[in-house]
Amino acid sequence: MIPILDLSTAQKTVLRRAPLNLWDFPPSVVEKTRALFGEGVTPPQAVARILASIREEGDAALRRWSALLDRTVPKEFRLSRDAMRKAWEMLPTDLASALRLAAQRIRAFHERQPLPSWEHRDENGVLGQRLVPIERVGVYVPGGSAPLPSSLLMSVIPAQVAGVETIVVCTPPEPHPTILAAAYLCEVEHFYQVGGAQAIGAMAFGTESVPKVDKIVGAGNLWVTLAKQQVFGVVGLDGLAGPTETMIIADGSANPDWVAADLLAQAEHDPLASAILLTPDSALAARVQEQIAHQIERLSRAEIISQSLASRSGIVLTPDLETAADLANEYAPEHLCLSVADPEALLPRLRHSGGIFIGEHSFEVLGDYVAGPSHVMPTGGSARFNSPLNALDFVKVVSLIGLTPQAGEILSRPAAVIAQAETLTAHAAAAEKRFSG
Repeated sequence: MIPILDLSTAQKTVLRRAPLNLWDFPPSVVEKTRALFGEGVTPPQAVARILASIREEGDAALRRWSALLDRTVPKEFRLSRDAMRKAWEMLPTDLASALRLAAQRIRAFHERQPLPSWEHRDENGVLGQRLVPIERVGVYVPGGSAPLPSSLLMSVIPAQVAGVETIVVCTPPEPHPTILAAAYLCEVEHFYQVGGAQAIGAMAFGTESVPKVDKIVGAGNLWVTLAKQQVFGVVGLDGLAGPTETMIIADGSANPDWVAADLLAQAEHDPLASAILLTPDSALAARVQEQIAHQIERLSRAEIISQSLASRSGIVLTPDLETAADLANEYAPEHLCLSVADPEALLPRLRHSGGIFIGEHSFEVLGDYVAGPSHVMPTGGSARFNSPLNALDFVKVVSLIGLTPQAGEILSRPAAVIAQAETLTAHAAAAEKRFSG
């Protein structure tokens, strides 16, 4: 059952963020790590071992870890376009239509995003910035308890819009047909059945089968997140994804049936998922709690939902909507949903979230699949400084400096002065040669 909490209690529990490096690993993860890697080995140490072996041994290490961790070794890591095509042709008609619609809306949304290069020319020459597509990008698509073809669409399509030349997709062995079908829909050429930390290592370092990439995007489980953390610097990252989270701000006008359904939809992802309702209306809080108890009985992932609701979620009673907005800014949720009578009035007060869902008809599940923006969003409070995955994640800025000889000589003098102040005499000498002669 989801608890109803007063503000003081909530700030000490469900609204309190723990730093990423202080996470307590779930007992199941600790036990699995011990069984696979030996007594005393922590999950980060196990991941470091996986990554080191892939860097040194390539495909041989991939096969060994696939056998141990995925309990299967594919004959070939790379899957053909023909396998993707067959999966697409086997899809039910309604699912194929839904995926096609989602792909069209995701592409249209990101094609509207400006990617402006610019140049300024005057009598001193030219200065500017060129936005250049990243050459090779790796996309990780989870393949655990729930197949997520939507995650492939949400990551691959923005990269294509940005002009990425090579897109490498990795997902655990024996991928679900819907993931293969989504890859076919997106015309993916490089698709590999490699999962977990070993997939991140393969894309970061390259192996005989899997090409090395320049940046890795996409969420995954704890092992994937730890691996991404450890390869940062070798490759770029979109961010480190923690457990998913939704925060709903609601007033007495909200439909308790819908609010409960939206909280349950988030909680079914993971026992560590967070589903939080902020409301000043105690009657709504009670009705939502009742609806959750009623609706959960009919859901296939009720056990996962129950764990999430009991440990990471809650209904928080706030003095007013303004306080709720302030709490949302501090928490910086991945998804922030406004189930209030006048959401536009509250919108200017909100600064920190991955996405804002304005009104009860713009609910988060639409963002997960068909609204248009990518559902790969910042978690763990990182929405205070990070953004949802978008086309800008797949380009880099190159500065342009093209000064005339006259401007170069004039600017060399102050450059030499600054270099001398920094005791970098070679810098100063290089500048002085431009005006001493």
